[in-house]
Amino acid sequence: MEVKDNTKKQPRETRLIEALITFAVLIGVMAVGIIHYHVDPHIPMFIGVIIAALMALYIGYDWNTIEKSMMDGIFRALQAIIILAIIGILVGTWIVTGVVPTMIYYGLQILSPSIFLLAALIICSITSIATGTSWGTMGTMGLALMGIALGLGIPAPVAAGAIISGAYFGDKMSPLSDTTNLAPAMAGTDVFTHIKFMMLPTMITYVICMAFFTFMGFKYASSGEAADTSAIQIMSDGLSGSFNINPLLLLPPIIVIVAVACKIPAIPGIVLGILSAAVLGPIFQGSESNLGAMLNAGMSGYESTTGVEAIDNLLTNGGLMNMMFSISLTILAMMFGGIMETTKQLEVIVSQFLKLVKTPRGLVTLTELTCVASNTTMPEQYISIVVPGRMYAKTYKEMGLHPKTLSNALEGSGTVTSALIPWNTCGVYILSVLGVTTAQYAPYAIFNYLMPIMVIALSFTGHCLADADGIRLTRSAQAKKKAKMGEA
Repeated sequence: MEVKDNTKKQPRETRLIEALITFAVLIGVMAVGIIHYHVDPHIPMFIGVIIAALMALYIGYDWNTIEKSMMDGIFRALQAIIILAIIGILVGTWIVTGVVPTMIYYGLQILSPSIFLLAALIICSITSIATGTSWGTMGTMGLALMGIALGLGIPAPVAAGAIISGAYFGDKMSPLSDTTNLAPAMAGTDVFTHIKFMMLPTMITYVICMAFFTFMGFKYASSGEAADTSAIQIMSDGLSGSFNINPLLLLPPIIVIVAVACKIPAIPGIVLGILSAAVLGPIFQGSESNLGAMLNAGMSGYESTTGVEAIDNLLTNGGLMNMMFSISLTILAMMFGGIMETTKQLEVIVSQFLKLVKTPRGLVTLTELTCVASNTTMPEQYISIVVPGRMYAKTYKEMGLHPKTLSNALEGSGTVTSALIPWNTCGVYILSVLGVTTAQYAPYAIFNYLMPIMVIALSFTGHCLADADGIRLTRSAQAKKKAKMGEA
């Protein structure tokens, strides 16, 4: 009787030096591409995928395994990819129906020279939440506010700090933001669960920012009463002249917020926001927001022609196709992460870091520091979420922590600290639009550097840690959980 030989050559164990070489090449290509040639991170990321695959072949993995690992990586991010696509449709729809212009218009009305810094913080927060983009907010609202700050006699670095803090708060908390969707995708949870868990540390930090900028504004209040606020008036007039502004148009974002509170899954919750805007649009905007206009804006985005450059730059946005930048980068990053995870190149690196970590608090701290290091060495905000997210996802699970603990840690550092690195794409962009160097505005961008500190601090109290059931690891929350289990 013939015995069939089922033996197959197995890949050997991955050495630390091999994994480090893969990461070193990725970091090098990212640095050269982004810093020197000013290219988008996609092709450097794809080169990283090639290097990871070649290293996997060298270690002994066959091509079928490597290809499957890439597909598995993409599969893990499919929910986030779908949500990103739907959000692109939502942004385009919300602009053409007047929802986003209404949110921005009312945000502008709260401006008062005597509380300029606090108003700048809130205006940029509202704009960033409405659009899901910190860059768009800083390049439009931020630019106008910097001009007003000059007239008020407020130092440019202080004004920039308020603008940046508000823009990144909105970017971090907006369900329309790509980073807000990317972080839970890397961790393995949904966007609404992620936002809800972020609320406590983020709002505490934001309240501190409000107090800080209110205090800072006192010294400029007396000289600011007669300041020229014509730039804000021009923007308000541009919005009201091109759109029918009505408080009822705030209903779609309220519906999405209620959906979050009612624990409706992300995809149907966002779709409700689209449908409600589609109903209200024709009522308030008439033929400018008919079915054809909404379908076109949902696909290709909205092109603003108000005649006000700041408004047109901000509202020329949205659409499924415009979201392809984030979607394609997510796919490439997950291909890289899938190879690194399956071939255990990721594991050997993580294991070295985790030798220093014995507790969940230490793990959160390590995650925050890794995100900062990623923003510094691979200077792109998205990569600082993707790479640490895939590095530590398994470890969070092994420690019995809910994935939202990881997603909160990723956004608490990866999203916001990018603005504090001069050679990061975010730092370079801020310098180009606000005209203030990182060294000048960093002391006043308190939301950005206080946020990771707050996450670490609250992890030690248990408020930024959640067990596998999603219950915070505070004494009171755990006591209630035990009581319910006892009753059961």
